[in-house]
Amino acid sequence: MLGVPVDCVDMDRALSAVDDMVAGDQPRTILAVNPEKVMKAQNDPVLSRALNDAGLLIPDGIGVVYAVRTLWGERIARVPGSELMPAICARAAERGYKVFLFGASREVNDQAVVKLRAQYPGIQIVGHHDGYVDEAGMPRLIEAIDMSGAQILFVALGSPKQELWMEKYLPRLHHVRVCQGVGGTFDVIAGRVRRAPALFRNANLEWFYRLITEPRRALRQVVLPQFTLAVFRAKLSSRP
Repeated sequence: MLGVPVDCVDMDRALSAVDDMVAGDQPRTILAVNPEKVMKAQNDPVLSRALNDAGLLIPDGIGVVYAVRTLWGERIARVPGSELMPAICARAAERGYKVFLFGASREVNDQAVVKLRAQYPGIQIVGHHDGYVDEAGMPRLIEAIDMSGAQILFVALGSPKQELWMEKYLPRLHHVRVCQGVGGTFDVIAGRVRRAPALFRNANLEWFYRLITEPRRALRQVVLPQFTLAVFRAKLSSRP
């Protein structure tokens, strides 16, 4: 889709893919695909490479879902990263997977850990660290993640920073098998940011709710008409 792949999965198939990754012998990334990221990848070779090399690319944005339906006729559903992470945590509690949380502020990170442990009894959160780590402190963080034995790593640094971090540091981790970029999901879990009410989510208007409640996002939303135009151009040219 405009040079960016996306996996046609629903939540159950995404979780099955996570199980397969945990059982594998190589670290794999899970990245969310949305219109903003697709457009940025057009001129960002590093982001484009990270997307093409990912183990699982979830259709996170409703614009991506409609684009896939328009270009390919595939009736895929949206799999929000903010819902996949808790679902993975539930699976981890059930199957004994070890989890590490990296990113966000120290307070948000701590609160997210507390909430996850309360919501998913038995979950093994074997370590966590805020996202304020400079280059000099990164070897110590990598060592801490390795020593924890974590199989699943959630990285909340925002895009494209988290994708760049994964490309650079994931190969240095020996036990992690699943690494999901989760953006601002720690803030949602910690209760710092509210998700859109069900009415907006069910109508596929979560993006609109976030826009009216966070006007500063307006600059980021400018990419939506550009994405829509690019999709229709691809449709007319028969080169999706």
